[in-house]
Amino acid sequence: MAYKIFETDPNLKQYERDIVQRMKNYEWKKGELLKPGQTLSDFANGYLFFGIHKIEGGWVYREWAPAAEKMYFTGDFCGWDRHKHPMEKKENGVFEIFLPGEDALKNGQKVMAIVVHNGRELDRIPLYANYVVQDPVTTGWSAEIYESPGFAWTDSAFKPQKTLYIYECHIGMAQEEGKVGSYTEFKENVLPRIKDLGYNTIQIMAIMEHPYYASFGYQVTNLFASSSRFGTPDELRDLINTAHKMGIAVLLDVVHSHASKNTREGINEFDGTVYQFFHEGGKGDHSAWGTKCFNYNKNEVIHYLLSNLKYWQTQFHFDGFRFDGVTSMLYHNHGLGVSFNGYPDYFSLNTDTEAVTYLQLANELVRQVDPNAITIAEDTSALPGLCLPIEDGGVGFDYRLAMGEPDMWIKLIKEVSDENWDIGHIWAELTSRRPKEKVIGYCESHDQALVGDKTIMFRLCDKEMYEGMECGRENMVIDRGMALHKMIRLVTMTLGGEGYLTFMGNEFGHPEWIDFPREGNGWSYHYCRRQWSLADNPFTKFKFLNAFEKAMVAAARKTRLLSGKIEYLNIDHGNKVMAYRRGKAVVILNFHPDRSQQNYFFPVKEPGAYEVMLTTDEARFGGQDRMSTSYVYHTETDEYGQVGIRVYIPSRTAMVLRKQK
Repeated sequence: MAYKIFETDPNLKQYERDIVQRMKNYEWKKGELLKPGQTLSDFANGYLFFGIHKIEGGWVYREWAPAAEKMYFTGDFCGWDRHKHPMEKKENGVFEIFLPGEDALKNGQKVMAIVVHNGRELDRIPLYANYVVQDPVTTGWSAEIYESPGFAWTDSAFKPQKTLYIYECHIGMAQEEGKVGSYTEFKENVLPRIKDLGYNTIQIMAIMEHPYYASFGYQVTNLFASSSRFGTPDELRDLINTAHKMGIAVLLDVVHSHASKNTREGINEFDGTVYQFFHEGGKGDHSAWGTKCFNYNKNEVIHYLLSNLKYWQTQFHFDGFRFDGVTSMLYHNHGLGVSFNGYPDYFSLNTDTEAVTYLQLANELVRQVDPNAITIAEDTSALPGLCLPIEDGGVGFDYRLAMGEPDMWIKLIKEVSDENWDIGHIWAELTSRRPKEKVIGYCESHDQALVGDKTIMFRLCDKEMYEGMECGRENMVIDRGMALHKMIRLVTMTLGGEGYLTFMGNEFGHPEWIDFPREGNGWSYHYCRRQWSLADNPFTKFKFLNAFEKAMVAAARKTRLLSGKIEYLNIDHGNKVMAYRRGKAVVILNFHPDRSQQNYFFPVKEPGAYEVMLTTDEARFGGQDRMSTSYVYHTETDEYGQVGIRVYIPSRTAMVLRKQK
């Protein structure tokens, strides 16, 4: 069979055997998993069978623990008698117990599984626990019975918009007070801000339960439990339902790339063996992250992970997923120390073909559950075909995060003075992507805001932000920082992808870094919050950056800019001027630190009249209003026969134009 991936990228023809094998692996694994006539959605229902469920006449608890000799179920309901309720061992390593009576278990009761392996009794949290809480005294974790009375969803008509403007967020640190924020506080205080800014999608981090708060949610222990730090499962459902009412899609930052090593409160060694879910030996340990690596070839592991995806879609109405750590999954060495400079890096014995197959299955399942679902891969390697349809020979993601873009900006700001920035390099980095594979562009995410790094605005201005952001106070460092901050965000949004992402607070240049409470900082929440009052304060310049963000997103959405074709118009290396068309918009930027351009001609190709949509220099954005927003530019033909317009473009400014109808 000829796959379209070879038409999309003819350079892949020399690796046809590898890609054909990719598809054979996918079809073979599906055939192994599914019965005749069964779909992946039919298969991925583990959460409906396993775990603790209220059924007619009582409660049932089922668990998969193939290496266990015995299992017991204990908790508040039996005074923590460890052996009063033995579970019956069924076929294929399944244990089961039925507790008669509707009141046999009650909401709020703590429960625990006891697994006997090689004569040892192991305390374990159920694998499908939907609510896991920490004891404030002992600090230990346990499952808690949470049977929702039935959440009243009102979002049946909601569909995500096709072009994504993503606001990446963390519930716990989304408040200004020094504490852990809640789902309800986020719903009431932050969702309206996101709506006002014009973002149509939120990507929520740290939802899957994780004991170590400072892991940012990336060392997961309980895959089916929404983090109790932030509230109850129904409070999360209320947040998502409210977002949908506002027209905002909600993506889960899902972690299937690795899991916490914790045993009592994690899935590691649940039945007493490492190999229940993970590889044995060195292959099962992630050397850089100190976590466990899944065995993606094991059918029971695939069942568990696919069921997890369907669970979050059906039980919480998430609109899709940002898959964390995809590079780590795709390669046996987790992509560490590999530059990925050429095709041989992708098609070698280093490629984990079992993980590739799992990701194909995951993408197919997610669309079966919800045809409008969105999937995004966090992948630094840019594996060919990652964001092409499975039937074309791809892996099936909608988008890949353009992770090279923020790396470029931080490197430029740290190592090169802006008067020496290579404009051609910026253009190349922001426009380079695989044919017909969409990316999410961004200049900074949570990664650039953590301790050890700095946000763009803080790196540009540093200590000057503590006093220089007051309105009326002249400060050249702040002026430069604000000008470049706006330009960097504008050029990244308009060139860098078919979608756009920012991390919460960065839109108004949030100062300082993120540092979670830990022993090294005295368990302080001072840096683990968002200072929204800075953007709301009429006496600070943060308000200007916030206003620009809102106008920038509005202009892009109004012109459907991110779905438009990119067309090169001009790069003037000497004057550091860049101009291009994206869809209906024309963008021109002058990165030069002190050379303004008077009567500057650049080609637009289409004759007509062009109106100004916005400039970075408007007074409402903290600029000097040196470019008229009411002036209409009319095309002319230069001595070389080029159709273009003449503009005044001051140093360190940018403008967005649109052809009049």
